[in-house]
This record gives sequence, C-alpha cells and structure tokens, in this order.
Amino acid sequence: MFFWLTELADTVPGFNLFRYITFRAGAAFLTALVFGFIFGKPLINMLRRRQSNGQPIREDGPESHLLTKTGTPTMGGLLILSALTLSTLLWARLDNGYVWIVLLVTVGFGLIGFADDLSKVSKGNVKGVPAKVRLLMGTTIGIAAAVAAMYLHPTELTGQLAVPVFKEVLVNMGWFFVPFAAFVILGAANAVNLTDGLDGLAIMPVMIAAGTLGVIAYAVGRVDFTSYLDVHYVPGVGELLIFVAALCGGGLGFLWYNAPPAAVFMGDTGSLALGGALGAIAVVIKHEIVLGIVGGIFVVETLSVIIQVLYYKRTGKRVFLMAPIHHHFEKKGWAEPQIVIRFWIIALVLALIGLATLKIR
Repeated sequence: MFFWLTELADTVPGFNLFRYITFRAGAAFLTALVFGFIFGKPLINMLRRRQSNGQPIREDGPESHLLTKTGTPTMGGLLILSALTLSTLLWARLDNGYVWIVLLVTVGFGLIGFADDLSKVSKGNVKGVPAKVRLLMGTTIGIAAAVAAMYLHPTELTGQLAVPVFKEVLVNMGWFFVPFAAFVILGAANAVNLTDGLDGLAIMPVMIAAGTLGVIAYAVGRVDFTSYLDVHYVPGVGELLIFVAALCGGGLGFLWYNAPPAAVFMGDTGSLALGGALGAIAVVIKHEIVLGIVGGIFVVETLSVIIQVLYYKRTGKRVFLMAPIHHHFEKKGWAEPQIVIRFWIIALVLALIGLATLKIR
C-alpha cells in the first residue's frame, strides 16, 4: 500500500525511500514486531477467557507436559498471522502476484489450522478436524499455488526444477511440477506442525529458514545478483523479502510470549500457516531442494515420525523413545530449554549451508 507513495517522490523529499525493497522490508519487520508487542497480551487474555482448560494435552506424550503445559491457551498463531498479513499489505507491492500466492497460501493453511484448533478446544481432546479433510484442503491450496506459480514464472523456468550447486541444471517436470510443488507446500506445513511440540521450538527455526529464503528471494529477483551468482533469475520475487521480514517481526513478537514457560501456544493455526509459507516461498523462488536443507530440522522431525510408525508396525518395537524426535531427547533427560536452544543452533548452521548453495557452483 505504502509503495504507491513513491508517486510523490518527485515532489515530496524522502518519499523515494519507498521504492527500495530493503527499506520497506525493515519497515514491515518493525510494523509486525510492534503489532505483536501491542496486541499480544490482549489476545492471550481473550484466549484464556474463551479456553477455560487451554490446549488439550496428549496423554501419551511426555508426563511432564501434563503438569507444566495444562491450561495454556492455544491459537497464538493468530497473533503472527495478523501481524504478518497487516504488515505485508501495508508495505509490499500489491500488484506483485508472487506476494499474493505466498500470502494466500499462508492464510489458507492458517484457516485449516484454526478450524483444527477450534475443534480440539471445543471437544476438549486432541482429535480435531479429521486428517483426510485437512489433507484434502491442504492439497487443494498447494495445487492452486503451484498452478499460479507456473503461470507467473518466466517461460524458461515454467515446470522446471532447479538443482542447487550445479550451474544451469534444470529438470523439466512439465505439469508434474504441480503435484511436486503441492507436495513441497503440504509437506512443509505438516513438518512445522510436527516440530511445534516445545515452547519456542518451532518459531525460531521457522524465522531462520524464512530469513534465509528471503535473502535468496532478494538475490534471485535481481538480475545483477543472479548474473554474478550464476543462479536463475526470477523477476519480481525480490518483493517476498518484505513478506519474510513481516513474518520474522511477527514471529519475534509471538516468541516474546511463547518463550519458556509459554504464555500461549501457536497451535495448528500458526504452525500450518508458517510451514505453508516456507513451502510456497521455496516453490515461487525455484529453491525447493534448498528448503530441504535450510529446513532440515523439520525434515528430521518428520522422518523420525515416519521411521517410528513404520518400524513399530513391522516389528512392534520403537526406534526412538518417543516421536517426534524432540520428545526422544526429553525422555533421555534433556531439559526443555536445552533441546530448544540446541535445535536453534542446528537450524542456524543449516541456514548457512543453504545460503552457501548460492555461491558454490
């Protein structure tokens, strides 16, 4: 919205700043952060009033959670989504199709998560919206986003899978790119959802991964940078840096209240939305494989569940003490903050490796 103030740049001093993506990204970050600080406490108070018993806690989860987390309200993802959406609409170019793809995917998965959280709170148990319904809705959103991305991508990149590290390597997937991209978006959404099991565990790796993808988006959206780095130029995606900045600002505002001991959980409202956002950004900027690197924490969490389920069905035994894997470390005696901070460190290392793929050719 504020981008249109650049029309006054020739007559009003200082308005030329609104032309720059970096300036608007910084403003979007601060807007979302301040929004989180201002509205965080009132939202939490409202959620407490409406959720007398808080988020239902799994009885088959770690025993300590029944003591330390019972009564904590959920749906805190509403704070992130509100801050993110408002800030993006204020500071991003609203004539940019890529921004709308990522924003609508984020809101769409947020609505799925909200319905799931509402169902859990209303019923007072951990069974929310049936998994098949969530899968159908998520797949529909992913397919729609993939088709839209193919429509907006340059002709030479349409339906192509870019391979990191190798110069000019593209795998022509044709229309098979649509189910692949939908899988990336849906997989990312559910992977973040599985990771969201401890106070502060999911939100920081999400911000780190998003920040990394934002830097990549800015780079691949500039022809001078892509020429120097030998990566594929995707005109217009640099505007996603503003979305990412808003996500990080809203995420930090949420973390203020989600830091151990959490005053509120993000719930599926936040985890599905943020995971969907990561997947959509990766698809739009043609860095789907790199997402698997920078989001390695989420990949490992998901694989731990898959391995546990398959191995248990086959042998009746467990590979991990409990899945997802962060619960395994809880069972081994690691303190919750210890697990969370170590996962943050790993996420940061993976982000640096993901960024390195821009230069290693």
